[in-house]
Amino acid sequence: MTPAFSPLIDDLTLSYRWRPAREQPAGLVMLMHGVGSNEDSLLGLASYISDDYSVALVRSPLAMAPGAYCAFAVSFTADVPKIDAVAAESSRQKLIRFIPELQLRYGIPAERTVIGGFSQGGIMSASLALTTPACVRGFAILSGRILPEIRPLIASAHALTGLAALVVHGDADDRLPPSWAEQSVALLKELGVAFNFLHYPIGHEISGDVAADFAVWVRQLIPR
Repeated sequence: MTPAFSPLIDDLTLSYRWRPAREQPAGLVMLMHGVGSNEDSLLGLASYISDDYSVALVRSPLAMAPGAYCAFAVSFTADVPKIDAVAAESSRQKLIRFIPELQLRYGIPAERTVIGGFSQGGIMSASLALTTPACVRGFAILSGRILPEIRPLIASAHALTGLAALVVHGDADDRLPPSWAEQSVALLKELGVAFNFLHYPIGHEISGDVAADFAVWVRQLIPR
């Protein structure tokens, strides 16, 4: 039987719920939620991850309302989403501190760690991995984008060599249109980061097919 998730753990830089691997973990999967949501919204996605892997459902640091959190405030305009860049950078710095804390606590190395998330969670996953690639083996952007604001902070081509990415998007996404995924793919090509790009006939959501394909990508990237 797959182990259950713990209650919220809040003694590290970020709060999280934890599902240990059934036996010695093949790796660690960190999942991050979208704006105005919380870690429990990722339980469905996590259910697709094999119990060979430990899973952390990470809560974003800024409270918006009871049960609603974000990494940074955002407003959607006709042109591009307007973000609180100061808050986004603060949340990135918290992630940089949190990931080694988590890896040390559970004895799982960076080369066997994957970070991914939905919408803003995918944005933060990319921000972390592209600027501090030594923290993780790979990252997944599920219906998200790569912030232009991190461009000056992106690591060198040499540092990015061992990094892998997954870009997933819905063709009918009306919150973050598919052009954002195309921009992410173009940047990853420019940076020389190995990636998979998958798109689906869905909106701004995680479907069963998305979750299943994400789980396959994790197994292929970090095999037991």
